[in-house]
Amino acid sequence: MLKRFLIALGILIVAGAALWFWASQPDVAQYSEQAVTGRTPQMSPPREQSIPTIGVAKAIGWPSGAKPVAAAGLQVAAFADKLEHPRWLYRLPNGDILVAETNSPPRKGGGITGWVMGVLMRDAGADVASPNRITLLRDTNGDGVADARTAFLTGLDSPTGMAVVGNWLYIGNTDALVRYPFQPGQTKITTKPEKIVDLPGGGNHWARNVVPGPDGSLFVAVGSSSNIADNGLEAEGPTYTATTAAEMAAASNKAGRAMILQVFPDSSTVRVYAWGLRNPNGMALEPHSGQLWTVVNERDMLGSDLPPDYLTQVDLGAFYGWPWNYWGGYVDKRVTPERPDLREYTKRPDFALGAHTAPLGLTFAADAKLGQNYANGAFIGLHGSWNRKPPSGYKVVYVPFGDNGFPLKEAKPVDVLTGFLNKDGKAMGRPVGVITDATGALLVADDVGNTIWRVSATR
Repeated sequence: MLKRFLIALGILIVAGAALWFWASQPDVAQYSEQAVTGRTPQMSPPREQSIPTIGVAKAIGWPSGAKPVAAAGLQVAAFADKLEHPRWLYRLPNGDILVAETNSPPRKGGGITGWVMGVLMRDAGADVASPNRITLLRDTNGDGVADARTAFLTGLDSPTGMAVVGNWLYIGNTDALVRYPFQPGQTKITTKPEKIVDLPGGGNHWARNVVPGPDGSLFVAVGSSSNIADNGLEAEGPTYTATTAAEMAAASNKAGRAMILQVFPDSSTVRVYAWGLRNPNGMALEPHSGQLWTVVNERDMLGSDLPPDYLTQVDLGAFYGWPWNYWGGYVDKRVTPERPDLREYTKRPDFALGAHTAPLGLTFAADAKLGQNYANGAFIGLHGSWNRKPPSGYKVVYVPFGDNGFPLKEAKPVDVLTGFLNKDGKAMGRPVGVITDATGALLVADDVGNTIWRVSATR
């Protein structure tokens, strides 16, 4: 018995030493963060990693009196503070703001993947239990600060997306789309929810955003369960195992992972709107064209420069590559079984946002009043990297659009709100959801600083 124990202990020590060695030899970016942005980003050769580069900024929160840094011509102040892990925002028709105080459901898994995930969640400040609450914030005197708050909905299951359609409030829980009867002006909902459709839960990428679509439908974003289908293609849903036209047709009305669904609530039916999107989260309708756009977190462990996370228009029936391809057809040779037949059908995204920047929030400048520099384009919350040296993201950026409803040809992301990392590289905050308020200011949910920041034009 003692001999077996010593052998097992020796194996653990060797394995731990190997992990320490690989973790202390991170892949370092060869391109700047900005070089891997725009409509034609620089693309490096892949540098595959068995043990990932771990470079998440350690979460420490904001020191007293500290706040992010707004771009020239803008100012920032706290709209609401002392929240619990605020991730997502929604503006009600009367101007009230809903904030989803939420986090991942309890995670399972062991081995290297579980170890890495545990380190990341702890350092990123994301290892707290989910409050599972939606809070209503109201600015009663119009001074830009929420002076009234109520627990609007409780007892949810890692909620993210919120949308009012008709007399219903829809909520995207991690495992289901539900709805509640709703009237503007309500400060609390106590009725039981009506389930519209089940959504696949478990694994990574737990957040389920919801955006109203045409004819009373809703778009629902569902991220993958793993990095590159590490749990098997079956875990991502039948679309990913379909190889014939008949199998694809049968899978097209079933909720899977790494896709955007279109849900028709009156009939509780679903169709796959687009797939091959590793982790779509922020979604919004471009105000001029009315087309759906999304931001997507791409895959990890191909090096600090690859691949770019992105912003793209989402076309019905389009395939965006995951897990077999990225950025319109670059093959990820780690994925088996291979699907070379899908490469020519892989749609290239419209705009790169840098490698590992983790874009989550997205809103368009339709009713923003931040000056002419921010009159036509998209605001994006970059939550920040964990798999890149040096870190990328950790800011809010703006992508200028043209009159054609697409990013300008030579556009690069413009910094709007920075300063989330201190001089030691630690995270005082991390931006997530972004929306505009009724006055045209930008609201930014900060899940590490437990604050909602309000960005407005200087007088």
